[in-house]
Amino acid sequence: MPDDRNDAGLDFAVVAKSNPASNRRLGVMVSGRGSNLQALIDAVADGRLDASIAVVISNRAEAEGLERARRAGIEALYINHRGWPSRDHYDRALAEELRKRGVRLVCLAGFMRLLGPTMIDAFPQGIVNIHPALLPSFPGLDAQRQALDYGVKVTGVTVHLVTTALDAGPIILQRSVPVLETDTVETLSARILVEEHRAYPEAVKLLLDGQWTLAGRRFLRPGSPAEG
Repeated sequence: MPDDRNDAGLDFAVVAKSNPASNRRLGVMVSGRGSNLQALIDAVADGRLDASIAVVISNRAEAEGLERARRAGIEALYINHRGWPSRDHYDRALAEELRKRGVRLVCLAGFMRLLGPTMIDAFPQGIVNIHPALLPSFPGLDAQRQALDYGVKVTGVTVHLVTTALDAGPIILQRSVPVLETDTVETLSARILVEEHRAYPEAVKLLLDGQWTLAGRRFLRPGSPAEG
């Protein structure tokens, strides 16, 4: 029998998500400025995203994203990743705080730590990340510099489900951004960021609304030819 599990040990057999869930509570995790957190806050506020942000968590006390949350009236928690007996203990603490607040979907918005099996298992197919490249190209840090150094003519944004493997989960959506001959890391990053802020709320809406399946690694929606 074919094995439908990926290298991270997660089952990617077809799993139907046919009905929108009543629980639309988000938990957002940040390590820095939280501009994608702000995009989610704005999308909720103006009605583009039917959801509520239950809590924002950071592993850095000075993260600007915590202050963004407080300004929006959202609970903000600092949970230092240092001093725990293991990564698993830290992940367990994160999962506990998110579960206490009834979070359905966890959104990583510049959270600069890999999540282990404890977190992944706590929210199966329920953790999403955004990456400034067209995965599987240029995973990891400095994706914009990687794209420039490689000489690609097009890069972009990927929103994907999170697994224990770095930037390797099923892709929900992608948006392309041209690479100009005059681009620097800064100018390319700025144009990619504009697309990130558009793509992330859209992808979160897709996940919350349901009506999607995973077939192997493929994220499929109604009307997709592969579902006929």
